[in-house]
Amino acid sequence: MPTATPEGPAATGQDAAAALQEPTLDEQIAAYQREYGELDPQVEQVVSALGRLNRRMNVAYGRQVAALGISNAEWEVLKSLVLAGSPYRMGPGELAKRLGLTPAAMTHRIDRMASEGLVTRDRDENNRVRVIVELTDEGRTKWLEAMRMASAFEEDLLCDLSGGERGVLGELLIRVLRRVEHTQPDAGGRLTDLD
Repeated sequence: MPTATPEGPAATGQDAAAALQEPTLDEQIAAYQREYGELDPQVEQVVSALGRLNRRMNVAYGRQVAALGISNAEWEVLKSLVLAGSPYRMGPGELAKRLGLTPAAMTHRIDRMASEGLVTRDRDENNRVRVIVELTDEGRTKWLEAMRMASAFEEDLLCDLSGGERGVLGELLIRVLRRVEHTQPDAGGRLTDLD
């Protein structure tokens, strides 16, 4: 049943849903141009599309890893250990630095993952003060399952692009990424911890 609002007459459910939806890119750019006349619409289109794509991809990846019983935060640790190469070991400080986390947040994450059997945490045999975090078989299995799901999602994401278009898009995005990395070298971490 339509309900009256302080702003005007009764609205239908569709009207209310439309009001809560994110504006289209064209609507967003038009609003920005209205409020800030110096805006370059081509630049804004690229940047806004990348931002929206990133946000939606993160949601999709989050749903995939949640289906496997792990969080995005845990996925990041698994990924970092795999990227370190066999035997998939790193110190907590190295992990924290790589993920842009505080040592306390990293400890909390490792505690949780060790209790779930995704990683082990042991003293380094050569330096009893140093702790080593190592990927378990269960952790590697979760990583592989997540990679299979992500690969299928990513292939579907790019299915409308030819091989050549994918190559060009990849090269262009890498050029933009290099520019950001050059001008913002410290922007790889987090502003705040996610845990």
